Amino acid sequence: MKWIKHIKAIRESVMGMNQRNLELIYPNNARSNYKFADDKYLAKSIMEEKGIACPRTFAVVGKIGEIEAAWQAVKEWNKLVIKPAKGAGGNGIMILKKENDQWMKGGKVIDEFHIFSHIANIIFGIFSFGDSDVTLIEEYVQPHPFFHEMYPEGVPDFRIILLKGIPLMGMLRMPTAKSNGKANLHQGGLGIGVDMETGLLKQAYDGKRHFDFHPDSHSQILNKQIPYWEELMALAIQTSTHFPLDYLGVDLVIDKHKGPMIMEVNVRPGLGIQLANKQGLKGVIENLKLN
Repeated sequence: MKWIKHIKAIRESVMGMNQRNLELIYPNNARSNYKFADDKYLAKSIMEEKGIACPRTFAVVGKIGEIEAAWQAVKEWNKLVIKPAKGAGGNGIMILKKENDQWMKGGKVIDEFHIFSHIANIIFGIFSFGDSDVTLIEEYVQPHPFFHEMYPEGVPDFRIILLKGIPLMGMLRMPTAKSNGKANLHQGGLGIGVDMETGLLKQAYDGKRHFDFHPDSHSQILNKQIPYWEELMALAIQTSTHFPLDYLGVDLVIDKHKGPMIMEVNVRPGLGIQLANKQGLKGVIENLKLN
């Protein structure tokens, strides 16, 4: 039957973790260059040097004794993002917003003691597998209205996987009520496939099922046109040329005022992007004859 053959073809084109490591990561990326993706401070230094659009870094805090002075320098801003340079999966990211001269985290008041404690925990390596780390305090990205039409919370981002500067596959990662405003798939966010040629959204995937709409807001997702799609693709390609990594994931956002920006790069982009797109990376690579 046709549908059985179709499912079999999809399964044969899907890439597993071992195959990804052996055929994509190891042959295309020298281990000594992983640091250029794993260390967000180092990655941002490259992006800033090359003039690649990315959120501004207001402060870098590497020692406990620097926390208070750094905070005094940044607290004039009304919105801030505090994150570990070597964190992964969205762990350790704190988003702060000022309301009535009080700092808010997730809609609740947070005092400076707890903010300083969080920065100290980042430096101690709580969010980076026990290694000492540095804290980045960055500009808050205000999501483009396109995203809030579907779901009004959090900061959605795009993941585009490239091989030798050629985009292979993309998805939109979108927060849900379950993910508490974070877009990461393993924390309950949605993976939404993207038609790489047209920039149209495919169905949303929550780890179990595919939807035409956002499961919380019930707003339509399928076939929505992504704004700035050509610019997003060009920015991902431009970014990949400035990193010594031939296989990588590039994460992008669209700011309401500044347009497309790079958030970070990833040397081990997850394979859930295949489920979001109902398409295998192996099949895409074979079709493009990149191996």
